[in-house]
Amino acid sequence: MSEPFHPGHPQQIVIVGGGFAGFHAARTLSRLVNRWRPTRPAPASQIEIVLINPMDYFLYLPLLPEVAGGILDPRRVAVPLADLGSGIRLIPGTVDEVDIDSRQVGLADPEGNRSTVPYDQLLLTVGSVGKLLPVPGVAEHALGFRSIGEALTLRDHLVGQVELAAAAVGAPSGFAQAERDAHCTFVVVGAGYTGTEVAAHGQLLTQAVARRHPGLRGQPIRWLLLDTAPRVLPELDPHLSATASRVLTRRGVEVRTGTTIQQAADDGVLLSDGEFVPSRSLIWCVGVRPDPLVGDLGLPTAAGRLAVDEYLTVPGHPEILACGDAAAVPDLTRPGQLTAMTAQHAVRQGRRAAANLAASLGYGRRRPYRHHDLGFTVDLGGVKAAANPAGVRLSGLAAKAVTRGYHLTAIPANKTRIAADWLLEAVLSRQVVQLGLLADRDPGLGWPGASLTPDTRMEES
Repeated sequence: MSEPFHPGHPQQIVIVGGGFAGFHAARTLSRLVNRWRPTRPAPASQIEIVLINPMDYFLYLPLLPEVAGGILDPRRVAVPLADLGSGIRLIPGTVDEVDIDSRQVGLADPEGNRSTVPYDQLLLTVGSVGKLLPVPGVAEHALGFRSIGEALTLRDHLVGQVELAAAAVGAPSGFAQAERDAHCTFVVVGAGYTGTEVAAHGQLLTQAVARRHPGLRGQPIRWLLLDTAPRVLPELDPHLSATASRVLTRRGVEVRTGTTIQQAADDGVLLSDGEFVPSRSLIWCVGVRPDPLVGDLGLPTAAGRLAVDEYLTVPGHPEILACGDAAAVPDLTRPGQLTAMTAQHAVRQGRRAAANLAASLGYGRRRPYRHHDLGFTVDLGGVKAAANPAGVRLSGLAAKAVTRGYHLTAIPANKTRIAADWLLEAVLSRQVVQLGLLADRDPGLGWPGASLTPDTRMEES
């Protein structure tokens, strides 16, 4: 259990990471220490909450495919951390070391300046990073998808490829047709939650762009969704998987399970079954792994995640808690297993971690983390979706309504703006102009600001 609060001794609680877990932990903790009546003396004025995050906003990742698809303004999925609540000090920066003995964290700010921040209690919610597997050519030629910048870059790229194909109309036949086919072929690696939604929204976007160019009438817009797993969405309910696969297949997306890529080049990708696919578009959605900071702590891990008990506390270090994708949280509903790396768990674990931190200061009681599965939703673009709220299997318009209703409930801000964007998308044609981002970007996943971190282990997508 965390060390008890001593009157007269100010407490500095440092939260590292402003993702789903960190955002909700900071907001919940602020509300608790400012509104609850303590069972032990711990005046809120003696408690400082410090949130350290590279960006000044919380990114609502589930709606990022709609940003790439040109449906949502990118600001809609960014929630300002400055609006979290009173008693929270935001420090922009990336924590890259933790001195457990002296109780301080080391960080670099956006300009590269280094500093340290002391803590009395530490909550690690550093989340996860994209996996970059050692497949030849991927780092140089693939597009990632973990940030607003990458989503907008992907959108520019998709629009640009179709427009390049249209520009080739009228050129000498043969070579021009092969070029058009390559520009109009898009390969997504990874058929998990992100990859499936990216393929769904991307395919609709490219079709919309192609319809604006009469010269592309009859030109196939080819999308391939690859995964080594036996089905799409392998980590979710089979019903969601079957619905997603059926919707995508009917639209013409080639769903290739049991397949990945062996090599990527500037003119295409070589698949594991030996087929070479001419393409200028490789989109990397293979999956995530815990932030590298976890492996540098020198603390026990499980499945690459920081080991914690059911109270989200690091064993042997009662002053350190961890939750979200970076933590190996025991699943009390399935003994012997860990909770999945999902936004649902991160949100609820963040709130539970905040409540347990508050309990150590005299606000309420400490409780273990125990969850109840609420189901999942998958947005497949247009009027299509799949959902299983509370175990009820839905598809089509009903699932779409549940999916959008869930996101409006879950996102902490911008609800009215998001609903307005959805309404405009339903009654107006989609805006498909490029934003000029590609001119300022180096090719490949290694460009400055890319979210993927190299992983020398070969893993299945």
